[in-house]
Amino acid sequence: MSIPSPSSAIGLPDFRNQGIWLRLLLAANGLLLLVALARNRDLARLPDELLDLSALGEPALLLTLIGLFVLSSWLGRQRRALALGVVIAWSAAAFTAIDALLTASFGTPPGWRAGLAGGAGAALLLAWFGLRAQAQAPALAEARLAALNARIRPHFLFNSLNAILGVIRDDPRRAEHALEELAELFRVLLRDNRELVPLSEEIALARKYLTIEKLRLGERLQVRWEMSDCPPDTLAPPLLLQPLLENAVYHGCETASEPGEIVVRIAARRDGVHIEIDNPLAASTAQRPGNRMALANLRERLMLFYDLEARLESGEHAGRYRVSVDLPCRTSS
Repeated sequence: MSIPSPSSAIGLPDFRNQGIWLRLLLAANGLLLLVALARNRDLARLPDELLDLSALGEPALLLTLIGLFVLSSWLGRQRRALALGVVIAWSAAAFTAIDALLTASFGTPPGWRAGLAGGAGAALLLAWFGLRAQAQAPALAEARLAALNARIRPHFLFNSLNAILGVIRDDPRRAEHALEELAELFRVLLRDNRELVPLSEEIALARKYLTIEKLRLGERLQVRWEMSDCPPDTLAPPLLLQPLLENAVYHGCETASEPGEIVVRIAARRDGVHIEIDNPLAASTAQRPGNRMALANLRERLMLFYDLEARLESGEHAGRYRVSVDLPCRTSS
């Protein structure tokens, strides 16, 4: 199982990603505008010349993107040189085909320049994406480090151990089980979390975390899971649920004197999965620090994994704090 852009591992953008499509369309149209400006000798004719270029460029660009969308998984399994060559060749072929179609339909003069321009444009855009990936690499490493540092608050370990010590004489089997859960939790937290994992694993990890917190907080912590339409095979970023639930416990139940209920809703959507976590927000904890930092870290990781296809929203609603996450549909297949 890997990040949902297998081609990125060999230096290619993920041609299935909506954010990549948007950037490619904007960059390619920018190149068309630069070509029109370079060829122009009379500014009054610039709109007509740009329209002529767009008549060739826009259909060819869409044909190129559709083909690369279909080939994306295959490209991710090839060597870098072959994959790059296929992308450039496909772009040149698409521009040549559209140019031939325009020649047959409108009698425009044929030529070899369209295919050359398509291949050269593809090579230029691939170089841009490669430089962008290199520039993004330090940010990715920093985000992973921030995720490691923000995974679990130090007080959680000490509080959990104290809670286990509190029941070890009265209920040794329960204490043993809690220690096993704590060990498993930290094993996952300290592993290299660069790959997406099935949502079912994230849910299992979240349940382990809540089991430990339940030992500490007792009846003050109530959790309701609403997952009748949950797609367990959907791939999700590692450590997606646990930090959100830790925030919910920290801000909603830890300092409250009355029982508080955390609600976890996970449901399939037409284009992905929707996750929602809300918790009571006591007046005394409304301004406790840390929530925004955790959400900013998670938002950055979602951007690194999914570009523009994932969304995170948060806010207060009727005395409760709600975080919702929308993920695109990705599976191991």
